[in-house]
Amino acid sequence: MKLASAVDLTPFNTLALPGKAARYLKISDPAQLTDPALKDEQRFILGGGSNLVLTGDFAGLLLHMAIPGKRLLQEDDEAWYIEAGAGENWHDFVQWTLAQGWPGLENLSLIPGTVGAAPIQNIGAYGLEVGECFHSLSAWDFEKQAFTTVDRQACRFAYRDSLFKQQGWHLSGRMAIVSVVFRLAKAWQPNIRYTDVAQELAAREIAAPTPQEIANAIIAVRQRKLPDPAQIPNTGSFFHNPVVSAAEAERLAADFPNLPRYPQPDGRVKLAAGWLIEQAGWKGKNLGPVGMYEKQALVLVNRGGANGDDVKRTMAAVQAEVRARFAVALTPEPMFL
Repeated sequence: MKLASAVDLTPFNTLALPGKAARYLKISDPAQLTDPALKDEQRFILGGGSNLVLTGDFAGLLLHMAIPGKRLLQEDDEAWYIEAGAGENWHDFVQWTLAQGWPGLENLSLIPGTVGAAPIQNIGAYGLEVGECFHSLSAWDFEKQAFTTVDRQACRFAYRDSLFKQQGWHLSGRMAIVSVVFRLAKAWQPNIRYTDVAQELAAREIAAPTPQEIANAIIAVRQRKLPDPAQIPNTGSFFHNPVVSAAEAERLAADFPNLPRYPQPDGRVKLAAGWLIEQAGWKGKNLGPVGMYEKQALVLVNRGGANGDDVKRTMAAVQAEVRARFAVALTPEPMFL
């Protein structure tokens, strides 16, 4: 198996940050992963590069997951079970499921990245997380030198979290996800409780939306609020929405009555990071070539020519301003390499 060397990674991360991989291998077939020569390499598993801050050159082996394929694996009276290769583009996959008449993923339309990366981050938007529609995945375990299946319970999904992040496998490269199976319930119910989505549907005079109409509305909302990485390099939402105790939320609400707050099942309260950043004065503000997007303060953008140090400097400045004003800590969503 021949590995490419000194490969430029700028095209492989949506922030368009510079860096090179000492060794690079595009994975289009799971069998490639079974080569014993890969076992002892320092590895990083790359999907679409939409959740990555490249801080410079990578001295190890970068495995670029590009395994294709999507199919109806099986169905029963309650659900369809859809399997997709790790390299499938996430948005294209969502649109394909809708075209086949299998609803359930429409609220996750236009999220960048690949199918294989979706469960690692437990991607979510507009009232839905991928873990809610997840059934299982298949992965190559480099330590055990065997393929393994991980089901929904074992994935330990949480807000933007999963077993893969909890174990650090997203950084160590121990596991390479090769395919994912989704369970899409036949008893479909529209999920339009988010105000932006409801308002968009109302503007279109759609009272009883179909899954595709919900997807179209969400695509329109996202396109208005979020920059296209091909035009303005970014990683989407850069910070987690912080989750605080009920008491802390009450303290903040007393001082900032307009602060958006979302009660969680465990009694804690999720805050809107974008609102905090905007109130701290960072919406549309730049620090050198990196700044927070003028239409959505939660999105960090590369205005041109930035590197990983520029991103870290801006991130730290935003965190410091929010901490000083609200005594709330912001945690970045992307992983750093």
